[in-house]
Amino acid sequence: MSRPDPVLTEVVARYLALAAEEIAATLVALAFSPNIKERADCSSAIFDAAGRVVAQANRIPIHLGSMIGAIEAIGAKYPAAAMAPGDMFLANDPFNGGGTHLPDLNLVAPVFVDGTVVAFVANIAHHADVGGMVPGSESALCTSIFQEGIRIPVVRVLRGGTPDPDILDLVLLNSRTPEERMGDLQAQFAANRVGAERVAGLFAKYPRAVVEGCIEGFLAATGQRFAAAVAALPDGSHEAEEALDEGDAGQPARLHLRLTVGGGRLRFDFTGSAPQLTGSSRNVPRKAVLAVVYAVAKSLLDPDVPPNAGYYDAIEVVTRPGTLLDPVAPAAVGTRAITCGVLGDLIVAAMGRALGGAGMADSGPHHLVILSGPDPRHGGVFVDYETIAGGSGGRGRGPGMDAVRVHASGAANLPVEALENAYPLRVERYALRQGSGGDGRNRGGHGVVRDWRVLTEGVTVSLSSERQRRPARGTAGGGDGATGAFLLNPGTERERRLPSAAVDLPLAPGDVLRVLTPGGGGFGKAD
Repeated sequence: MSRPDPVLTEVVARYLALAAEEIAATLVALAFSPNIKERADCSSAIFDAAGRVVAQANRIPIHLGSMIGAIEAIGAKYPAAAMAPGDMFLANDPFNGGGTHLPDLNLVAPVFVDGTVVAFVANIAHHADVGGMVPGSESALCTSIFQEGIRIPVVRVLRGGTPDPDILDLVLLNSRTPEERMGDLQAQFAANRVGAERVAGLFAKYPRAVVEGCIEGFLAATGQRFAAAVAALPDGSHEAEEALDEGDAGQPARLHLRLTVGGGRLRFDFTGSAPQLTGSSRNVPRKAVLAVVYAVAKSLLDPDVPPNAGYYDAIEVVTRPGTLLDPVAPAAVGTRAITCGVLGDLIVAAMGRALGGAGMADSGPHHLVILSGPDPRHGGVFVDYETIAGGSGGRGRGPGMDAVRVHASGAANLPVEALENAYPLRVERYALRQGSGGDGRNRGGHGVVRDWRVLTEGVTVSLSSERQRRPARGTAGGGDGATGAFLLNPGTERERRLPSAAVDLPLAPGDVLRVLTPGGGGFGKAD
């Protein structure tokens, strides 16, 4: 094949990147639940016929692992000859569908040109409740994936453009908020239709061989650019270690990384990490580990490299089945994103050594708060799923950022007005947690303080967190960040500190729940 025209190659790359963004924008615009419409807890990507990522929307990096996994699972179960225009496939299960936790529903649609599959479009949406033992379908205290919600292997949920009512009934019956689920699923269907139309339009404008040649060209260019950044690193081996606050038997759970730089490649070996947890859902499926590695390596070496599969070839990720970072069924994995905040710190620490000390201190991962109960305004049930941002670590080039989701996370905050409109709750304080960032030449980012007041009977709260015992450590002489906390009725005679993980704690009307998220560590000694 002749070398593709470089100008057309750039046009095709930008077109597909914009199409991926349009899929996500359509999903957000049409979504029913506040978690997707307001927090944009969703992502999208476009894959070529071979299943390689050719464009990824600038949304939530950890979602990439689920979409890659879903594409692989579809390829293993459904040959292209068994697909038809208008088909879409649904999956969420980490062990049988390529997902990374159950609330993330992956939806994939093949794109046909002249009767042949030429690409796939995919979106993923975090549904605020898919069943399980806890409203919100996510708790650090789950001990088995069977407690976390409905498990969906790859299934054909649309056939020729028509939804399968039996599959939809199964999903809706397992949710405490079925109307939200139906609205969000319809938004996902519409978003993929838009994406498929855009990709098909590109193939209608240019011959298939030309488009595929351009895709090969920009994937190769991405790989060459990233390989140059890796080649600039000195060869060597670097180790780093972190730990979760609490693993099995109340002991910290070890995360270990040996990073090897050599031969123009990065090898991330996590096999020294702790065995998978049997008493917690903090386990991280391998596909989520891949997503975190890809995101952090890109951000440190070349943040502007295009987000496609072209740079993956320079990265090797080694995990060991049965460990915290590669669990096997029936491990619980619901709160894997909180662990991934600490996993990101581990990767940054090792890569910072490879970069000669440039990098950043540890960060404060988000805290998870799920408030639920009866809603007297409409007689139904509400589930308020929120992840509250912490602070990022101080960097060699500047201070850490305040109130951000770190590393591979990325959903927005839920605006106060939207929350109070949707739920029988009132937000009475929402501010930076001043002084929570670690001291240093470049201080750590501040976490957040947020207060909810309960306005009705029967409300419960489930809590999950990390860095409530072990702070985000400072680097190069910088100070540690403040640890996080959950408080009930702060500043009153009834004030008490709540556990770092809890399920269905009852709250009375008038109670105030406060979350204090952890700050980032400082970088360098203060002047």
